Amino acid sequence: MLVTGIKSKPVYAPLRADLGGRYHLMLGMGPGATALLRVLAEIRDSALPALQKTRVLLVPDAGAPLTTAPFDHLGLSLVSPFPDTASLLAAFRLVLDESLMGTRLYVAGPESFIGLAMKIALEFDLNKDEIRAEEVGTLARRVYCIHCRATTENVRNNIVTCTGCARWLLVRDHYSRRLAAYMGVMADAEANGELPPVKVVYL
Repeated sequence: MLVTGIKSKPVYAPLRADLGGRYHLMLGMGPGATALLRVLAEIRDSALPALQKTRVLLVPDAGAPLTTAPFDHLGLSLVSPFPDTASLLAAFRLVLDESLMGTRLYVAGPESFIGLAMKIALEFDLNKDEIRAEEVGTLARRVYCIHCRATTENVRNNIVTCTGCARWLLVRDHYSRRLAAYMGVMADAEANGELPPVKVVYL
C-alpha cells in the first residue's frame, strides 16, 4: 500500500536570503534559477557587497544553452553553468572542500536534485541552519530498491521497474535523507505478477 503523509518527506519553504552569512553558495537546476535570481536580488538590495562573496553553480533546462546570461546584470564574478547534475555535484564537492566558516548554501530545483545536494552537504557537516532549499520543477522521484540497493532516477509512476534487479517496485512516500531517495518495495511480493494499477503520479 502507498502510505501518504509520512513525516520523513521533506518540506521546503521558499528561499530567502540569509544576510547573516559571510559567503553565499547557490546551486540551481532548470527553473530553480528563477528562485536563485530572487534571492540574489534580495542580497543586492539589502547587502550589495555580499554579491562579491557569492558563487552560483547551475544546470540549465534540458536543451538550453550553457550560459550565464540571466545572472549577468548582477555583476557576479562566479557563475558556473554545467551540462548535467553529475558535473555540478562534482564541482560542488570541490567548492565545499574550500569553503570557509559562515558559508550559506541555497539549493533550488527538483526534489531529487535537492536531495543529492543535501546528501553532499551533510557529508561536509553543514548544519540545517546553514542550508536553504526550494523545490521547483518536476516532482519525479529518485527511488532506492530495498532489495538490491540500486537507485532508479526520474520516476514518475507509482510502480516502476528497478534498474538493478528488474523487480516491480511500489514507490513509497518514505524518504531517506542519507540515500537522497524514496524507498521502493516489491509490488507483487504476495502474488507474483499481480500489480496495482500503474499511474503517473509524480509529474
